[in-house]
Amino acid sequence: MTPQVTSSSVTESTPTQAKSGGCGCDSKSSATVEMDEKLQERIAKHPCYSEEAHHHYARMHVAVAPACNIQCNYCNRKYDCANESRPGVVSELLTPEEAAHKALVIAGKIPQMTVLGIAGPGDPLANPEKTFRTFELIADKASDIKLCLSTNGLMLTEYIDRIKQLNIDHVTITLNTIDPEIGAQIYSWVHYKRKRYRGIEGAKILLEKQLEGLQALKEADILCKVNSVMIPGINDQHLVEVNKAIREHGAFLHNIMPLISAPEHGTHFGLTGQRGPTQKELKSVQDQCAGNMKMMRHCRQCRADAIGLLGEDRSQEFTKENFLEMAPEYDLSKRQEVHEGIEKFREEIKAAKQKAVETIHVTSLQNNPKILVAVATKGGGLVNQHFGHAKEFQVYEVDGNEVRFISHRKIDQYCQGGYGEAATAENIMKTIADCKAVLVSKIGNCPKEKLHAAGIQTVEAYDVIEKVALEFYEQYVKEQ
Repeated sequence: MTPQVTSSSVTESTPTQAKSGGCGCDSKSSATVEMDEKLQERIAKHPCYSEEAHHHYARMHVAVAPACNIQCNYCNRKYDCANESRPGVVSELLTPEEAAHKALVIAGKIPQMTVLGIAGPGDPLANPEKTFRTFELIADKASDIKLCLSTNGLMLTEYIDRIKQLNIDHVTITLNTIDPEIGAQIYSWVHYKRKRYRGIEGAKILLEKQLEGLQALKEADILCKVNSVMIPGINDQHLVEVNKAIREHGAFLHNIMPLISAPEHGTHFGLTGQRGPTQKELKSVQDQCAGNMKMMRHCRQCRADAIGLLGEDRSQEFTKENFLEMAPEYDLSKRQEVHEGIEKFREEIKAAKQKAVETIHVTSLQNNPKILVAVATKGGGLVNQHFGHAKEFQVYEVDGNEVRFISHRKIDQYCQGGYGEAATAENIMKTIADCKAVLVSKIGNCPKEKLHAAGIQTVEAYDVIEKVALEFYEQYVKEQ
């Protein structure tokens, strides 16, 4: 069920601004508009490709691809692991038949699930038989579920025809560099055509195949998202060049995400002390690339068996022991009914956002200051979560004219039954220290006082994120 929201109390999550064509005109050609509408339809229910859709629609990954044909220095594939949330980690490996059964069970239990992806824990195209058999089984039984593939790109050109034949409309390539010398620092080895290559030689093969694969996807009219792991001191300054290259080769979306390198993960970078980027460093590189193409900032770097909305993982509810005992509840008509309700709700949210932008007038300043606010949300584009229940904050940049999503920041849940709350509060303060306010549905007096002492205001509301953020900004400017 979606919450009831009226337009009087509550657009897309992208900023509201004047529309213009690439030439600066106030209108677009009918052909361009038609193309935009078709493209929008393709991504409208994909939570990874549409920032707005991720508030409403869920995805699931099935772990059927254990083998990999490259070794990244930031990756350590772990099986039977429920305690880590990062790519390459799964609790259970599945056969194609088990994966298809699980997908049909989830499609009934979570009808807002619209996308099924295979992202590992190895590389799907290093396990082609299992990968394509899984897609075949699901496509035959659940035609409304979008099929999605994530790959390192090494074998993409070899399987492009099969991908197109199965109507896999979204493919992600992890491409971290276009320079073999940098690649040699990121990849330990590349296994290609029954031979293992190391150093610059291996990196060169991989990078050439990645760009060839990206071009092949463009020619096949398959939408491609490129993931790039930002590694300070190695490829951070180089990612602007990567962004330019992938744009020229037809990428639709660029996702620059931070290196995860905790020593306990057992990766090469983790064990050698390679740090990940700070939030400020990550945002700076994302902003440098944002003027060139559409950026993805809402990625959660999901496990290879993740289930649910981005920002949540319900995989432990559906272990193999559990889901194999469940009868599939896939019902296309019921799913369509749920989706119709979601779309109606999205229209209400869109109207409410537009009204907020039109009615909230911030005092005119020559250069409106930009501030960050942290939002506790369970989805739906609303401020609708208690501070103590939040496991992450969504961070928005506000300047009085627009509210722009910047990132999500994971935190430890504050409410833990009275245990460890002091340490948790300190970590939360550090995580959102650059934010001027926290927008929550409710907050207790103790954390509120701690936030205020740290110079972070609190706003309690249950409303559209943009409306609450603009109202806070209006008050913030008046007090300056």
